[in-house]
Order: sequence, then C-alpha cells, then structure tokens
Amino acid sequence: MSEISALNSSLLGIQKGLAGMRKNAADIAKSGPGISTEQLTTSIVDLKANELQVKASAKVLETVDKTIGSLFDEEA
Repeated sequence: MSEISALNSSLLGIQKGLAGMRKNAADIAKSGPGISTEQLTTSIVDLKANELQVKASAKVLETVDKTIGSLFDEEA
C-alpha cells in the first residue's frame, strides 16, 4: 500500500468514524421513555466502536506522517 492510499484510507476512516459517532450520540441524546434498553445499549456500544475506529485511523495517519517525514529526511 502506498503512503498516499494509506493517507486516504486513514482520512476516510476518521470521517466515517466521526459520522458514526455523531449519529450514535444523537440517538443517545434523543432517548427517552420510548426507547428500549437494547436500542440504547446498541447506540452506546456503536459509539465506542466508532471511537476506536477514529483512534485506529489516527494511528495510521501518524504512521504515514512519520514514513513520509523519514523519506524526506533521507532525500535531504
């Protein structure tokens, strides 16, 4: 995988994770007497999964940044 495709994948992962977090947070915020415990639990678990996706994608982005930086250092 090239650095550019890894960069694109990590950014896409962050965007998807944040979009999922926004959706799950909204579902949790509008929960009330009509929402089941199962629905609320699913939203909370999904929120955590999206958080982990963002963190993992950020780690990929950090690795790409270090790799590209080291390539530039070798060329200089």
